[in-house]
Amino acid sequence: MTIETHFPLKKYNTFGIEAFAQKFVEVQTLEELQTVLHQHVNEPKFILGGGSNMLLTRNIEALVIHVNLKGKKVIKEDDDHVWVEAMAGENWHEFVLWTLEHNYGGLENMSLIPGNVGTTPVQNIGAYGAEIKDTFVSCETITIDGQSKRTFDREACQFGYRESVFKQEAKGIYIITSVVFRLTKRNHSINSNYGDIQAELAKNNVVTPTIKDISNAVITIRQRKLPDPKELGNSGSFFKNPVIPRTHFETVQAQYPDIKYYDVSPTEVKVPAGWLIEQAGLKGYREGDAGVHKNQALVLVNYGNATGQDILKLSQKVQQTVWAKYGIAIEAEVNII
Repeated sequence: MTIETHFPLKKYNTFGIEAFAQKFVEVQTLEELQTVLHQHVNEPKFILGGGSNMLLTRNIEALVIHVNLKGKKVIKEDDDHVWVEAMAGENWHEFVLWTLEHNYGGLENMSLIPGNVGTTPVQNIGAYGAEIKDTFVSCETITIDGQSKRTFDREACQFGYRESVFKQEAKGIYIITSVVFRLTKRNHSINSNYGDIQAELAKNNVVTPTIKDISNAVITIRQRKLPDPKELGNSGSFFKNPVIPRTHFETVQAQYPDIKYYDVSPTEVKVPAGWLIEQAGLKGYREGDAGVHKNQALVLVNYGNATGQDILKLSQKVQQTVWAKYGIAIEAEVNII
């Protein structure tokens, strides 16, 4: 466990942004994490996971702690369910595949989402009708000052749409070290309601899908629509899908009858941000090496040498263009650093 200075972070963020950490250390055990926290208690710290949900717009003038805790195990089970604990540094997609190998259901719709297990509760990640909160039991944390541990159950996490307590009042206070999920062993709940999934299953003549079939369909869809961060820098979906009052939606729909939407409640409607961006003419738009992806307008990409400021400037242009056309505000899902 070595602390390095002026450490390059390009390989530690999926946008591939060139930025530097004033100091950097990787911890692979809880004991190493506690030691670092205690030894540097008075220094500013930046906690780094998989680097998949952030945009670096500057160098990090702090001690960057890369949490790379590994391990996964069954901690409890009954006839129908299994409780699995995964450490924060486990790659999310590899963990999902591991659950499927054991025929544990519940995470299959979130296959191929980039990042590590430890950051999944922060965003309450989700895809194709599933969210972390659906299977989440609890997470273990340690305070950044290293003085205490705390277990957060689902209620304490205050999950919302791409939202949790860790993005609000608990932000900058806790480091998630492990997460427990409750998954099914049998009688799996198959979530195939999304049209893309249904189309993919039909293409493969799958009439009664298994959880593995759902995962395979999601992987195929994501690979077709979303760029691989290893080949083209990106952070997945850059924007949240806006939830707007139904009254405002009906006003917009009167002008744009083809607008896509999902009912959220009697008074609210969710509109796909990707559709808004595409219809605003920005799909495939590019400014230098910063661009809107040609296959999925929800994704901003780094074609090679874009800076974080370049990506940020492009994201603001997207927001302003959508607002000017629809009067709908779209928020960044990615954390702007």
